[in-house]
Amino acid sequence: MKSLNHFLLVLAAGIMACTCTCCGPEGPEGPDGPDGPDGPEKEETDLTGFSRASLHGEITHVQPMTGIVLWNTSGSVKKDYVQLEFAYMLYSDVCKVKDVYDWSPVERLLDGAASRGHQVVMRFRYTYPGYSCAVPEYIKSWPGYEATNGKSEGRNTEFPDWRCEELQRFHLDFYRKLAEKYDNDPRLAFLETGFGLWAEYHIYDGPRVMGKTFPSKDFQTQFMQVMGEYFKKTPWLFSIDAADNTYGPFRQHPELLQLNFGNFDDSFMCQDHDGYNFESWQYFGEDRYKVGPLGGEFSYYSDYDQKHCLDVGGMYGRKFEDEVAKFHMTFIIGNDQPGKQSESRIKEASMSMGYRFMIKDYYVKDGGGEAKMLISNVGVAPIYRSAYVSVNGTRGAYDLSKLMPGEECWVSVKASGIDASSPVRIECDHLVDSQNGIEFIADVAAKN
Repeated sequence: MKSLNHFLLVLAAGIMACTCTCCGPEGPEGPDGPDGPDGPEKEETDLTGFSRASLHGEITHVQPMTGIVLWNTSGSVKKDYVQLEFAYMLYSDVCKVKDVYDWSPVERLLDGAASRGHQVVMRFRYTYPGYSCAVPEYIKSWPGYEATNGKSEGRNTEFPDWRCEELQRFHLDFYRKLAEKYDNDPRLAFLETGFGLWAEYHIYDGPRVMGKTFPSKDFQTQFMQVMGEYFKKTPWLFSIDAADNTYGPFRQHPELLQLNFGNFDDSFMCQDHDGYNFESWQYFGEDRYKVGPLGGEFSYYSDYDQKHCLDVGGMYGRKFEDEVAKFHMTFIIGNDQPGKQSESRIKEASMSMGYRFMIKDYYVKDGGGEAKMLISNVGVAPIYRSAYVSVNGTRGAYDLSKLMPGEECWVSVKASGIDASSPVRIECDHLVDSQNGIEFIADVAAKN
């Protein structure tokens, strides 16, 4: 969440069987997966003894874990065009005494969103212009710890002391504990993390001293490595500003780019997005979306940006849906949009993001007992949690999280009781109660 000052300063400164026929440039496991760099070979599924059955479906809701995100404090979060809620969290709210963690603030956040049928995009931060630093109180009293006070965005702001070894130890331990408790919690969709102002990987305005007000690149490297170890299920994201060598460790440690993290862009759709922002996205790789979700927030550089970012005709010569496809976006924070755009437009924009499944063909074995379907991801990104096609309550073996945009595969489901009238669904265990389920498009007519 940045001002015009930041924009100017940055410019001055990247049992069941499944056969799969995936048509993308890389296999379902990614470029280094078992299928090799060119993906699996095209193979036809055997439909001998099967007949095409009718199947119809449509996508009428914003899909889970995608779309325009509203702050959890917004009165608009109860609307059905929202699937995700965003919140900053404070380290100091969870820990005040060494090695004592009180997760009740996190529980309240997650429970509140789940009660509305939503999931959370969460970001812990230390520094916010105009506020004291959210370092635990016991660390502020630690021998040798010295916070830095300075101006940021014209407001008195406190910055942490990253020279303090206890702060470094706490930070690593905090994320270990967070992962132990929430790594596979269906209430949590995505975890954003970082350092500096708003944890957005910069101190564009204020006292920037590497190793003191901003952590050293060696410590950042250690942190990124353990994040890859701690979080096995929850997708985690860094700001694209981490591509800037002023702050990020990637130039010195390019091996970090192999970690399965996503990126977020907190000035999406800004006027000069094709410059610094685009270059930062490019640094992390055009295929980053295959291993981690891509998200962000609409630009706050000007009131004009917030007012027009979702205009159907676009702004600055770019249309939102085109940018979504270009960057393979899964979500974008747009808390001001209910006051700028109609609900129908917000829903339409949300539905252009993330995954989108289509069942293109559907066959049932003569006499029953098995179904085969050709399913495609016609969205702009994969789904980042395991999901499966089910027929009559039995799931196929193929995990749809492996299905990249533009790919398709044949999925076979075997179970007694399957016939042409059996219900077909897409099931995902990472959903909360009362959340709209995963929908699919289908318009298959039975053969006479």
